[in-house]
Amino acid sequence: MKRISALLILLFVPLVALLGCGKKESPAPQAAASGSGPAPEPKAGGELNLFGWSEYVPQEILDGFTKETGIKVNYETYASNEEMLSKLLAGGTRYDLIQPSEYAIEALIKQKKLQPLDHARIPNLKNIAPAFRNQPHDPELKYTVPWMGTTVGIVVNTAKVKEPIKGYKDVFQPKHKGRIVALNDNREMVSWVMVTMGMNPNDVTPENLAKIKPTLAEWIKLVKVFDSDSPKTALLNGDVDIGVVWSGEAALLYQEDKKFQFVLPIEGTHKAIDSLAIPDNAQNKIGAEMFMNYILRPEVSKIISDKFPYTNPNTEARALLTPEQLANPASYPPLAGMETFHDIGKAAADIDKLVTDLKASQ
Repeated sequence: MKRISALLILLFVPLVALLGCGKKESPAPQAAASGSGPAPEPKAGGELNLFGWSEYVPQEILDGFTKETGIKVNYETYASNEEMLSKLLAGGTRYDLIQPSEYAIEALIKQKKLQPLDHARIPNLKNIAPAFRNQPHDPELKYTVPWMGTTVGIVVNTAKVKEPIKGYKDVFQPKHKGRIVALNDNREMVSWVMVTMGMNPNDVTPENLAKIKPTLAEWIKLVKVFDSDSPKTALLNGDVDIGVVWSGEAALLYQEDKKFQFVLPIEGTHKAIDSLAIPDNAQNKIGAEMFMNYILRPEVSKIISDKFPYTNPNTEARALLTPEQLANPASYPPLAGMETFHDIGKAAADIDKLVTDLKASQ
């Protein structure tokens, strides 16, 4: 899940199931390309430029794909959808694969910035669970392949914090000042205040932003660290006692020490689905689709879950996980009833300005 934005981006702006033919041998590129009509034959070698979230793609995946196909993967990272969009739309570097979240996907589709996928080259798409299909941002998976699902929740170091923490209101209390890590994500933080005040986090209007501003200003003052790349680090180091973080980060903390309790905020939260997509100016579309099909194999998708235990939308890969992995409360929270963020267009710039100004005034 990580967001810095600029007005230019936001004009455009506004899980993961992956794998599997169920076979352990690697399908030949020619077989993956089979389908209706002739398709260009993939060539071994070459390069693939992947622009994805930090701490989200295991090196073993990249190495395995390169060993099998001869295609070198250049992996560049970002910390927010807005950062990704800014660089993507600026032009400079061409990417063959990006890893946007659902609302960024909506915006990119509207702007015709994504290439439709050739499903004949991605037969392992069949492994994606029904819960990750028919989503508002790409109902037919025409443009995207789910990578992982996530949500935002609260992590509490129960060795340090003895009183019950049930929601955002319990976290953002003066008594916890300087002991909180929060995602460095403007839209996320605004959404936490909005749901606390009974608002829909997609209903971003000037009036609603004005209503939440005083509370948001107070909450920002209480945070010691804003970190979307690795918010677990401050908790592991003992620099803070409470975090509002991605569920995958919370799952890693729980694996490390059961004292790190994961809490879904009582006020409500949302789900996010990060996916792979191919930009309109990608130079290696076939290689990108080969990579999509590769990561959808159950045994490959399992590696992703082993390293980054978010919610894996790949039903065949889940069958390979241990009972302990499946029982991790942060890895598999009840996402079914949660809404996703939607593209809010120019309102994203209003959020960015509000949070940036408030942080600058502290």
